[in-house]
Amino acid sequence: MILRHRLAGRLASIPYVRQAIDERADLSPFKTRPSVRLVTGTFLILISMLFGWPIVLSVFGALALYYGQPLILVVGGPIVYGFSWLIWLLGMALVGLEGTKYAFVFLRWLVRVGVERLIGRGTASQD
Repeated sequence: MILRHRLAGRLASIPYVRQAIDERADLSPFKTRPSVRLVTGTFLILISMLFGWPIVLSVFGALALYYGQPLILVVGGPIVYGFSWLIWLLGMALVGLEGTKYAFVFLRWLVRVGVERLIGRGTASQD
């Protein structure tokens, strides 16, 4: 318990954390409708993560077993995996600075809520 309060005190002394607590950092920017670029970029990033390994290994592994051709997995897997990285890169380019803004808002709120919980004041339901 004492260690927790010491850690909370140290964290609260950091200017970024202090400012987030003093200004009651919240998630209000998420109430506005995101742009089409942000939604499309986020969708592409999520698809690339799913497409990257789980689907590639499952589908190409099943095809390799069905046709008895292990080269389907050995050659096709890395090609599709590389393609998933290109999809991820396109998604990141679309998200751009707007996504960074939302990430900083979320991290600032997370820092405030985390330190307040360590201190023992406030709950997430107050946000």
